[in-house]
Amino acid sequence: MQAELDGRTSWLSADAIKDARAQLPILYVEALPVRTDSSGKVSQVGLLLRAMPDGSISRALVSGRVLHGELVRDALIRHLEKDLGNLALPLLPTSTLPVSISEYFPDPEISGLQDPRQHAVALSYLIPVQGDCAPSQASLDLAWLTPAEAISERTASEMTGGQHKVLLTLLAFAGVN
Repeated sequence: MQAELDGRTSWLSADAIKDARAQLPILYVEALPVRTDSSGKVSQVGLLLRAMPDGSISRALVSGRVLHGELVRDALIRHLEKDLGNLALPLLPTSTLPVSISEYFPDPEISGLQDPRQHAVALSYLIPVQGDCAPSQASLDLAWLTPAEAISERTASEMTGGQHKVLLTLLAFAGVN
């Protein structure tokens, strides 16, 4: 079976991606945009408000698929620009080694992370941004929270699919507990 690629996006057609999702884990990148103070300490955490695959509206990380033939670095840049705008000025790390790897399953009991459509593997990053951020495309809003607000139970209740667990992991990496 030869997969049918959509030449405009270097991605599978809608039917082919549906078949692939039923048989293969799909690779994603996800990023937590942050603002830092002059010493590099996280001072603000950016969370999107968006419609999720399960139909809910929730706070979310920047995320999206890695396209066939696309470098992980390029996928990160593409999704950061798509969700935060072209003037966000993200500071990508010199290495694309992720802070963590998150595995999403249709069944949330497997890993605590859920994507009802598929088994997805996400390379997870904490990305400082320096520019002006504005939600775009599928994002409804972008909120800048203090680190304390981001790790709160209230924020956890506004996130779906277990993404608050990923947020906590990424912030712990930056020394936010």
